[in-house]
Amino acid sequence: MSVELPFAPVDTVIRRNAGTLRVSAEAAEELARRIQQRGARLAVDAAERATADGRKTLMASDFGVSSVPDKDTLELPIAPVDRIARLDIDDSYRVSMDARIALADRLESFADDVAAAATALARHAERRTVKAEDVEAYFELAQYFG
Repeated sequence: MSVELPFAPVDTVIRRNAGTLRVSAEAAEELARRIQQRGARLAVDAAERATADGRKTLMASDFGVSSVPDKDTLELPIAPVDRIARLDIDDSYRVSMDARIALADRLESFADDVAAAATALARHAERRTVKAEDVEAYFELAQYFG
């Protein structure tokens, strides 16, 4: 599976959580892959909600948000998030701009949570670099992070 999301903004999200720690390129790539998987699942769920309402357009509310932030406040770019949203849904669905922004916001919050936990794991391992193994370990230990 190719990753739609550029690694640079994902790297930025990790760095804002990592403080003085370095971030490996592999960590950004692994988190980008996980963000993409999460986004595709959220879009499938949103499409099911839209279908239940008799719509073929995904709206921000289908992603469980009541308000949509300004897209300029987000680190994740909207165009790749739109492509992620369309990975596992039928081509007949449209994704409104507010829905794209809402999904980007949800995915960025998810990325922040994972990055903070991966940073804690790297520090626990007494390393100065957040690595892909820290991101992977988060998903193995996610039930213990609150």
